[in-house]
Amino acid sequence: MKEAVIEIEDKIDELLTCLDKDIQHIQECSLRLNELRSLVVKRNDTSLGKLLETIRVASERYRSCESQRQSLRKELAIAFGCNPGQMTLSRLEAALPKEKKAQVAERKAKLRVLTEELKKEHLSTALLLSDCARFNGLLLKSIFDLGGTGIVYYNSNGAAKRQTDTAFVNLRF
Repeated sequence: MKEAVIEIEDKIDELLTCLDKDIQHIQECSLRLNELRSLVVKRNDTSLGKLLETIRVASERYRSCESQRQSLRKELAIAFGCNPGQMTLSRLEAALPKEKKAQVAERKAKLRVLTEELKKEHLSTALLLSDCARFNGLLLKSIFDLGGTGIVYYNSNGAAKRQTDTAFVNLRF
């Protein structure tokens, strides 16, 4: 019985370490989204490419932490006699002694605040990129529809005629 309690405490300590990594990862993601928006606005393609590579590498490294957290969740669910889907931080917090309960509650609160902040950063980035795509689309449309006013002229016979005498580039010197 004592070994089972020690094993559960070890799993909880591993989970707390994993939650600390989650907190760090979310903070880094928020900073990267902020930096991404800055680089898009500045049109710094070189730094943007480096940032995107950094994001790719960091997400690959984070996968191991995520799989470890899921594994710990399954093991703790078995130890507490519930389904892995039912094993939440709130449920774990309710079953722990005061010291561990406070540590789990602290990390849960921090994660909640950081995820809300990350959602805001994500929304801001998505809106910026959406506006950039819209502006680029309008710019390309105005370039390729140069001279095409969208107005259709009708001659005396009633046939439709578009203005075609404007060139995209004037090649005369």
